[in-house]
Amino acid sequence: MAILHGLSPAAVESSRVLEVACGDGANLVPMAYAVPSAEFVGFDLAHAPVERGQQRIGELGLRNIRLFQADLLAADRELGQFDFIIAHGLYAWAPEPVRDRLLALCSELLAGHGVAFISYNTMPGGHVRTMLREMMQLGAEGVDSLEEQVRAGLQFLHFVCEARPADDPLRAMMENQLQRIENRSLAATRHDEMSECYHPARFLDFVHHARRHGLQYLCESGLPGPNDPCYREPVQKALEEMAEGDLLKLEQLLDCLRMRGYRETLLCRAERAVRRDFPVEQLRRLSIASPAAAEPGKAPGATAFVLPGGIRMESNHPGVTALLRELADAWPHAIAVSKLEPRLAEAGLGLEQDGAAWLIRLAIAKMIELRAWSPPLAHGITERPRASACSRQEGAMRGRATTLLHTTAVFEDAKARHLLGLLDGTRDRSDLITAMSREFPDEPPAELAEGIERGLGFFQAAGMLES
Repeated sequence: MAILHGLSPAAVESSRVLEVACGDGANLVPMAYAVPSAEFVGFDLAHAPVERGQQRIGELGLRNIRLFQADLLAADRELGQFDFIIAHGLYAWAPEPVRDRLLALCSELLAGHGVAFISYNTMPGGHVRTMLREMMQLGAEGVDSLEEQVRAGLQFLHFVCEARPADDPLRAMMENQLQRIENRSLAATRHDEMSECYHPARFLDFVHHARRHGLQYLCESGLPGPNDPCYREPVQKALEEMAEGDLLKLEQLLDCLRMRGYRETLLCRAERAVRRDFPVEQLRRLSIASPAAAEPGKAPGATAFVLPGGIRMESNHPGVTALLRELADAWPHAIAVSKLEPRLAEAGLGLEQDGAAWLIRLAIAKMIELRAWSPPLAHGITERPRASACSRQEGAMRGRATTLLHTTAVFEDAKARHLLGLLDGTRDRSDLITAMSREFPDEPPAELAEGIERGLGFFQAAGMLES
């Protein structure tokens, strides 16, 4: 996103990355594994999670990451300069001195073209969460155990919902929020809904706070989705008139239409010149990838491209169709925009004409993703496939793992979990069948072999097999 907006951040492969309130390093450790030439530092106030993270690091033998216990209020310039700073889930959950010190530290430690990622709960959607938190805390009054407080709070929320009419809009909204809460772990709910400290911030207030520390709003961590009101022409025109040319005010107005309750904002130094027009020369510095599968479209001559989550797009433009087919064949690898440019030009999509706009539209539609680095992914499924040690480590603990693309792959099936653990690069198909048969003796070998191929295809497409 920084490159798209005209900045020249450090290359991912040679960057220094800091995470404030890193917990057990669940975010940093997979990065350090995937990018061994970069340096990663994280600290957290809680000692126990840091110890767990240090144990993971030791098991993986990583030498480019350091986790330690520290208080943000005591952190200073001795940590050095960083190209990227991450603070996820901290700003809205901390008292004012901590929030202020976070932005001051970003100002002190951020490199010249560095980028800081700050996630926070925001208004007006934050009002909804505040209302539910207050109800949960009221329902948990007098309960001593933290675990029981969560259960009592949720029980009271259910009671309030069920007491309202079936067709009541407030009930529908509360039921939606209840589903969100109950899909999360007990520990996360205890932190988010039962903790005393919760300060959702208006976007403008957050940006003005950052400005006091010499930082400016760069953008959000991703492009707005295809259904965002910012793309609806009548809405856009009316809001632009109200904003009177003020981009920040326009974003705040849009948050009202979005009923936005959460942001992942990127900040950079105030002296940096930020471009909002996505310059072509910057786009040429990126690569693009697409997991979309091609199938016949419903319209005559059209091709449909379907993402794993079910999002579907049809096109009868020869250039767009050829581009997406080529990217689908390359997945999970990306192709540099500069390498694609001659073929885009042949299809009438030269970057200096309509090609750049087409690529941005495809990114907004989620049909392609933009990348600024190349993960160490396997080129196909080899004779002795190897999943990343980091993925295998996580998979042994739970039914999900972080991929080399830094996404999360979920695999609840016990056979898939066991197969992942076997993929250390020492076993061919015959060895894998033998090992799986020992673990699942009641399964016919033919079915195990079929399941192994399915599993390998899943791990390859997810970006878990390494070169």
